[in-house]
Amino acid sequence: MARDFSSLKNLDIPVKVLFTGYLSTVAVGYLVALIQILFTHGMADGKFGLSMDDIVYSYYGNRSGTVLETKLNGSMKDNASEEERFVIMQWVRDGAEEDEYAESGVEKIIQERCVMCHNKESSLPDFNDFKTLKALTTQDEGATFGSLTRVSHIHLFGISFIFMFVGLIFSFAETSTVKYKSIAIGMPYLFLLVDILSWWLTKLHPMFAILVILAGAGMAVSFAFMWTVSVLEMWLFDKVFLDANGQPRPQWSTIVEARLQQIGCDHALTLGNRLGCLAKSTAKKLWEQWLNQGLPWVKRWWQKRLEKKD
Repeated sequence: MARDFSSLKNLDIPVKVLFTGYLSTVAVGYLVALIQILFTHGMADGKFGLSMDDIVYSYYGNRSGTVLETKLNGSMKDNASEEERFVIMQWVRDGAEEDEYAESGVEKIIQERCVMCHNKESSLPDFNDFKTLKALTTQDEGATFGSLTRVSHIHLFGISFIFMFVGLIFSFAETSTVKYKSIAIGMPYLFLLVDILSWWLTKLHPMFAILVILAGAGMAVSFAFMWTVSVLEMWLFDKVFLDANGQPRPQWSTIVEARLQQIGCDHALTLGNRLGCLAKSTAKKLWEQWLNQGLPWVKRWWQKRLEKKD
């Protein structure tokens, strides 16, 4: 019996289960990756949550301190008490001499708090070797070019495969036009290249840190869009994409095109120009709403506050 692969809704149940299982597992993996970023890069400045400082410290480095100090005030902050971290940082600022390593109590702290992870069996620097530890008492210059090379090739190969299969599944969607499906499938690869490039650029200058955040957000939005459309078409097509009479609802891409034409943005030829025109039109409409409704409401609220005080 010939199988119908013309669209997601027409797939056999076993194929739908296969695709859904893959998409669900990858989605959980994506979520765990985001959590991992929050607990690594997101702690670079010592505060939970991803910020521009976190990106700068991770790739460009905190040039005002040493590598060890930056880690103790950032991602490794919870692995030692404040007193223990102070002892280590004081030893670093005093020159990190080997003669003072044991006498100052630093060696004991390192053995109790650090070597359980930082040893020769792990991929982390081996703190049983004093020379390795000493190297981290120099100025913090962020990620090394060697580590960037290693992480870059892992991400380029690994994430490309993830988006290849997600894009392959999404390519069977029928609620988007070929034009917008092509854009959605291609965007993750563009954002991935920009993301990797932005790591290297941020290593050279901190002003490129914003690119890391924007590229990462772009990949996440692309993934979320393709994932949502694919799952909905496989399992909830009739409820989501058909009206009460069983007729297909207008394609979302058709609605977008109509909206662009309505606000006068259909003349823009490129996607970037259309997005810019749409953002400008939306900002203008929001400003008008603020002037017509928001500002008068604030004035009335403020007037009532003044009357109550009187």
